Amino acid sequence: MKNEALVANCVGTYEERVPVNALRGHFHRAWFKRYPREVPKTVQVVPDGCVDLLWCDDHFVVAGPDATAASSNSRSGGFVLGIRFKPGAARRWLDMPMTEIVGMQVDMQDIWGQTAREIAEGMQEASGLEEQFGLLNALLAKMAPSIEPVSGEGAAIFGALERGVGNDTGGQVDILAAGLAVSGRTLRRRSRELFGYGPKTLHRILRFQQFMALARLPGRRGMAELASAAGYSDQAHLNREVRALCSMTAGDLVRQIAS
Repeated sequence: MKNEALVANCVGTYEERVPVNALRGHFHRAWFKRYPREVPKTVQVVPDGCVDLLWCDDHFVVAGPDATAASSNSRSGGFVLGIRFKPGAARRWLDMPMTEIVGMQVDMQDIWGQTAREIAEGMQEASGLEEQFGLLNALLAKMAPSIEPVSGEGAAIFGALERGVGNDTGGQVDILAAGLAVSGRTLRRRSRELFGYGPKTLHRILRFQQFMALARLPGRRGMAELASAAGYSDQAHLNREVRALCSMTAGDLVRQIAS
């Protein structure tokens, strides 16, 4: 293989869990990521339009929404415990617009202060990944009653753009704005607050994720077929977008996914 970055999705093992009942209105899923003993020097996390709380290397951080691929804090034999916010939910839990943390990992002590310090201390004292998973769920569940439940607005924006990955972005925005009874300008502002960027960028990222999902399906498909199925105008359009979002060709990315 050429000396290129590897996508974090294709390195190590990954497992998803369901959060406890008290968190299911706020968080989409919890997940574990364990890296192998030999980790390549360059591992990158590709954008997905989401925000996660992470316990990684004894640090409690929030991973803000990425607009392009970001370097992973992976280490040999290390693991990451994450819990992913539902679309739009991070805005209320963090009490800030997501534009403030785009492309960043921020120590939660800078956001929650003493509460985050107590969570980190508890996680450090916990014995093993399972105990840490249970403890993080329990500590966040104690906070949940004080957090206003996520509105349907974030889910509506995210869902509409995800379903419309193959359609014209401008048309989707106009339809969505009309459905929410807001102006296009208000929709763009709310999208930036909830997701860190406007509907056009979120649409590009969700289309890119659709391409990756299709590439994982069994059965061999040509690049032109994948491009069409994911909603790109042609193969050249696919390559331009993949390069812009993760600095590699679509072919290189598909080979990693398939390996």
